[in-house]
Amino acid sequence: MKKIVKTILWSVLAFALLFEGNVWAQVDPLEKGAMSVKKLDDGLYYMEYKGDDGFAELMENGGGRSASELSEYVTRFLSKGFYNPKGGNPAPAKYGCSALTVRTPEGGTLMGRNFDFTSATGIVLHTIPDQGYETYTTFNLNFLGFGDGWVPEGFKNQYMALSVLFFALDGINEKGLAVADLMAGDTVQTHQDRGKPALTTTSAICYLLKNAATVDEALDLLRGIDMNSDIGAAHHYAISDVSGRSVVVEYVDNNMEVVESAAVANHYLCASKLNVGLKEGDHRYEFLCSQFDAAGGIMDKQQLTQAIVSVSLPPMEGRHMGTAWTLVMDLTNPSITYYSRRHFDKPFHFEFESNSEK
Repeated sequence: MKKIVKTILWSVLAFALLFEGNVWAQVDPLEKGAMSVKKLDDGLYYMEYKGDDGFAELMENGGGRSASELSEYVTRFLSKGFYNPKGGNPAPAKYGCSALTVRTPEGGTLMGRNFDFTSATGIVLHTIPDQGYETYTTFNLNFLGFGDGWVPEGFKNQYMALSVLFFALDGINEKGLAVADLMAGDTVQTHQDRGKPALTTTSAICYLLKNAATVDEALDLLRGIDMNSDIGAAHHYAISDVSGRSVVVEYVDNNMEVVESAAVANHYLCASKLNVGLKEGDHRYEFLCSQFDAAGGIMDKQQLTQAIVSVSLPPMEGRHMGTAWTLVMDLTNPSITYYSRRHFDKPFHFEFESNSEK
């Protein structure tokens, strides 16, 4: 999502320094969110945000059909209207991923996911919004287009990282709904224009996790928006809920198609484009399916972790960093465990505040 919000906050921060008291009185939750950023591991950061996250207002104003439109809204929200930017459009990019959903021996549900990309710095965002469900989401900070080597360290950069309130590549909410974005297999973009509120692939993940508790609710929400592809490519979603239902949502000729599937990688699964994008030598989907079938669809957390790790990608010198992060989500007792850059001996586990209070 290159340059998605590249102009964001440079003028905002200058303004804040000049009129610090008046500005920070309005953006206290944003300031606290920025100050919460911490480094977890190489290539992985964490941020927490509590309060009005601006998403309800975004939807009330029709959403955004492109990275350019969204970046303008993001900047206005983070600056509280003191800065009105001109947005930019993202450059095309390609990334690979894989996901698998299983039942546990106790009757619970787990979902695992790898995010593979040429380069990535991940950020885990824990959001407790004024409106909607508590969520954990992940995004590749490199997609923000703030420059090579940019990391959310130092207050200015930490504040800029608040842009990820509106973009996600995967995540889970307090109700046990999990969503992941994967490349679908070709470069055919989706741009629905049915007069409905519009979102892009990554902003829609935030929308789903804030507002849906089940797969059916998520599908209803998707039918109620105009979907627009991010980064000039085709995408599909893996969506699972606490019941164990797992679907893959794809878009063909601007129409949404739903396939029941526990596993997904980077080729189409719907009948109209079955196996489009499946590359010779890519056996990740096949391998996940074989492990799923061998286990009868039942794995404990350790077994699922081993399965999703088995299809993670090692770095390819000078070409691809491999798997940027792996996550394993417990949908029955909602929680999430991260591993950054295949450091499988360093798990980072997060629980939900809303569930701990019950």
